[in-house]
Amino acid sequence: MLFSPHDKLIIAGDSVTDASRARPAGEGLFGAHGNGYVQMIAGFFDALYPQLDLRVVNRGNSGDSVRDLAARWQQDVLDDHPDWVAVMIGVNDVWRKYDSPHQKEQHVSVEEYRETMTRLIEETLPKVSGGMILMTPYYLEPNPSDPMRADLDLRGDVVRELAKTYALPLVDVQKDFDKLLEHLYSAVITWDRVHPNYIGCSLICKSFLNTVGFDWNQGLV
Repeated sequence: MLFSPHDKLIIAGDSVTDASRARPAGEGLFGAHGNGYVQMIAGFFDALYPQLDLRVVNRGNSGDSVRDLAARWQQDVLDDHPDWVAVMIGVNDVWRKYDSPHQKEQHVSVEEYRETMTRLIEETLPKVSGGMILMTPYYLEPNPSDPMRADLDLRGDVVRELAKTYALPLVDVQKDFDKLLEHLYSAVITWDRVHPNYIGCSLICKSFLNTVGFDWNQGLV
């Protein structure tokens, strides 16, 4: 298991992470973790690893690109003194290129994405006792030649490279979704190929838990 007793884990990202979480921080009662994969992660740890007392905080922000994420990184992440930080970001960096093609100031290049992610990693690692967990952004389009899928795959490659360079745990969400898409049409998982329903959230949750060494036979019952 990657985590130690009483660790605080912040999960940062865009709307896929946000999932209508509470403000200012997504933790606590009454669905405060949101209705997505972060809630599932927190639930599995509390149900099967209660002795770990892992504190999970959702810091996703709907609409964020990596540029937006970086602008609030100090306030949303570092000032909260986490032991671990997980991050999945990138779809809006690409999406704005396709749904807002004339607003080029909203488009984030692969180079800027790589530079910003590298800076966030190098700023964060010296300040956390545990480390960082990188998650690939994804697009539920099985055709790798689709323009948006191809663009997003470039960001996924960046995340894979950075995980290898800095020896960080990698949750390859796109790879796992590709396996699922061999059996299910994307509309069964998401209405817009980005925002997951309960099926997609379950897959992201399982991918994350498998990466961090979650023992599915751990339970107290």
